[in-house]
Amino acid sequence: MPTELEELVGFIADAKPEIRALATEHLVPYSTSQPAIFKADNLKSVKNLKLLVRDHPKIAEHVITILINLAADREILEALATDEKFLDEILRQIINPTEPNANLLSMLLANLAKWESLKRILDKKQPPPGELGSSDLAMNQLVDLFVKGADGTYNKNADFDHLAYLFADLTKHAEIRHYFVRKQEYDGVVPLTKLKVFTEYKSDVRRKGVASTIKNVAFDVPSHPLFLSEDDIDILPYILLPIMGNEEYDEEEMMSMLPDLQLLPPDKQRDADPNIIQTHVETLLLLSSTKECRDQMREVKVYPIIRETHLRVNNEGVRDVCERLVQVLMRDEADQDNADRIDGVGQDGGKDDSEDNDDQIIEV
Repeated sequence: MPTELEELVGFIADAKPEIRALATEHLVPYSTSQPAIFKADNLKSVKNLKLLVRDHPKIAEHVITILINLAADREILEALATDEKFLDEILRQIINPTEPNANLLSMLLANLAKWESLKRILDKKQPPPGELGSSDLAMNQLVDLFVKGADGTYNKNADFDHLAYLFADLTKHAEIRHYFVRKQEYDGVVPLTKLKVFTEYKSDVRRKGVASTIKNVAFDVPSHPLFLSEDDIDILPYILLPIMGNEEYDEEEMMSMLPDLQLLPPDKQRDADPNIIQTHVETLLLLSSTKECRDQMREVKVYPIIRETHLRVNNEGVRDVCERLVQVLMRDEADQDNADRIDGVGQDGGKDDSEDNDDQIIEV
């Protein structure tokens, strides 16, 4: 005899939309507290939920929320992330400029990226909406959504902030890292340069995800000259500004810094999240793996900035990575051991480094 809760799960696929709406709404809290109820009959209810992401907007809202939470279960995550038609449907819906559940779809994609095979999204293609001005490559569309959709400027119902977490997880894969540093034919722009402008953005989610994405892409050592070149990615101002406050430097130090870092206003504040600061310093540590990059960082006085960060940020993780970077920048070149520095920095999944990013799932 099925329980009342099991019967409620059965109503997910009811022919009447009002019944589906009530069932899915009442099942949302159980998607976190009792996910096992959705796994009966060989994940039958999960299969139904995947079809219902196309349902009436309010029903779809409950359905997508349930799927976001259920993705914490590895068996269900596999069933979602390996379903080609389901992934295609999410990608089709999220680029629609009037999609009411675009933010939830962004969260769902971010969770699906915990499954390794989602890196195949790099090969996905679909016609782009004219409003988006993108190419037919799904990755380009997602990056353009993230940039053009901030503050609801593309879709009034969404800000697409959680796509930053998607990018952070995807860039754990070498082929995705390569994508982010390669100029795209349709607009002649390197994708990472579109993301770098959000390192001081108001949204914590967006800043965290972008910081982690930049750091993960920095594991591609051959692209480091592009990172530091003013004519290419030019990343240094965008990862140094967030870690700087209103501290004063002596004139010689300040005048040797990058132009964007000189004469900052007295109300300048560093990022309030120490995890983001730590991520940016870890990116600098990764970029210090070649002599050319170390020399450039010394020339533009990265050391004084790290010195002040170490002094003013009361966080063990931040201070530890600052000390490691200082040792690199101040050490004689004959003593450099680059491999140890790369091995000592882990990849990010877009959220707080104090947590296990590989397993962390967004819940709603």
